[in-house]
Amino acid sequence: MSGFEHIKVSELDQATLDEGGCGHSATAVFHAAPGKACVAYTYEDLILMPGHIAFPVHEVNLESHLTKKIILKAPFVSSPMDTVTEQTMAINMALQGGIGIIHSNMSDDEQASQVYAVKKYKNGFINDPVCLSVNDTVGDVVRIKKTLGYSGIPITEDGKLGSKLVGFVSARDIDFVDDSTKKLSDVMTTSLTTGSEGCSLSEANEILQRSKKGKLPIVDANGNLVSLIARTDLHKARDFPNASRDHANKQLLVGASIGTRPADKDRARKLVEAGVDVIVIDSSQGDSIYQLDMVQHLKATYPELQVIGGNVVTCGQALHLIEAGVDGLRVGMGIGSICTTQEVCAVGRAQGSAVYHVAKFARKFGIPIVADGGIQSTGHITKALACGASCVMMGSMLAGTEEAPGDYFFQDGVRLKKYRGMGSIEAMSKGSDKRYVWGDDDIQVKVAQGVSGSVADKGSLRRYIPYLCQGVRHGLQDAGVNSLDMAWERLYNGKLRFEIRSPAAQKEGGVHSLHNYSKRLY
Repeated sequence: MSGFEHIKVSELDQATLDEGGCGHSATAVFHAAPGKACVAYTYEDLILMPGHIAFPVHEVNLESHLTKKIILKAPFVSSPMDTVTEQTMAINMALQGGIGIIHSNMSDDEQASQVYAVKKYKNGFINDPVCLSVNDTVGDVVRIKKTLGYSGIPITEDGKLGSKLVGFVSARDIDFVDDSTKKLSDVMTTSLTTGSEGCSLSEANEILQRSKKGKLPIVDANGNLVSLIARTDLHKARDFPNASRDHANKQLLVGASIGTRPADKDRARKLVEAGVDVIVIDSSQGDSIYQLDMVQHLKATYPELQVIGGNVVTCGQALHLIEAGVDGLRVGMGIGSICTTQEVCAVGRAQGSAVYHVAKFARKFGIPIVADGGIQSTGHITKALACGASCVMMGSMLAGTEEAPGDYFFQDGVRLKKYRGMGSIEAMSKGSDKRYVWGDDDIQVKVAQGVSGSVADKGSLRRYIPYLCQGVRHGLQDAGVNSLDMAWERLYNGKLRFEIRSPAAQKEGGVHSLHNYSKRLY
């Protein structure tokens, strides 16, 4: 054709493709030209160029290292925040192939107890059922049903787990009771079918089938309630093929956070005794003599324990922690949805740049990194992994799930849960100020580096985590890579291509030009 050059496909090289607008290598994006100032980029600034798809989406492998020795089937970590991760979140994250890091905004004994509960968890067993006493009322049952959704409640002598089981209240017991002040002793069922402590899931299932009950209380030899099995949970808990377990005894993997104070050494000891698999040292700025001392202490005292240090955003910070002996790094500073560190302290880094530079540096030493914060969508997760992160840590993304601590409430017709930064005044008053203050234990003025807010209901992790996994698989498939190892190989050899998006391009890439719309994730 006149006016067009003819070139053989075999003669095409990367330079020719670059001229055709096929994006830029990570080196070109994240490294400034000599004599030029470097620009830091967030996830929203970046977009991945599509690649060739030669495999179905189900063949995309998301398996990745959390630390040197811990491998996860799903590269997702729940943040050690008091509105995100306690034992229920940790159990369900592990069942779905990720891992939960239990926060330290509680006593060391409480935290160790929660770690122990995760390690001793058996699929289908509810180890912390809501209980009531004989002196509680029908109104209390109605309230629990509205706030937590439970319709069957065991009744014990003092209304607590571990006390003698005396009855059970289900929806049918109170359906036609109009008096909300009526005591449960007058309506509860006392002829009970129970299972014995130590019974297996299959044995419990047989008892439920024979009794045709929806719930099965599990009691010890003295008749004290130790757990509960629900028929619906039993069905859901049959198979978790991707569950994160240790190889030795097949228990679920769990992490916990500690600070850098001397007392945290005792906290770490209790966590190790409880069976914790990985400890995350929780500091807003991880490059401190206090954290280096703690890393060295943990690795010297518990050589097999996996330790993640941070938070860091530069290679210099990372080097100090790597030299101290960390098994993984937590990357991110001032970029969480509820974090105000960059605003208050003027220190931090855009997350895309932080992840790329620290991951590339840490890779030389075989140290995986966890991208912590700034995640708002599956697209952001894909970008974090494509920039070199081995896993992503999420706070706000998980805070609205059923498994997060706290109760739901309604505001303006929307079902919400409270969510707060560990640098907020509310969280700091509970003890998290140790993440942000060093040296002056008697300091009177606390400077908040976070806010409190709320997030929308996201349902159960049982549906939400599979949605996140599938979204990331689609993203990697579109980029032409079928595993994270392949993504990183192409990241560093220049074959994975990026472009920088203008503000207009970012707007164009989202929902726009509609009068109204509804957004369903799955």
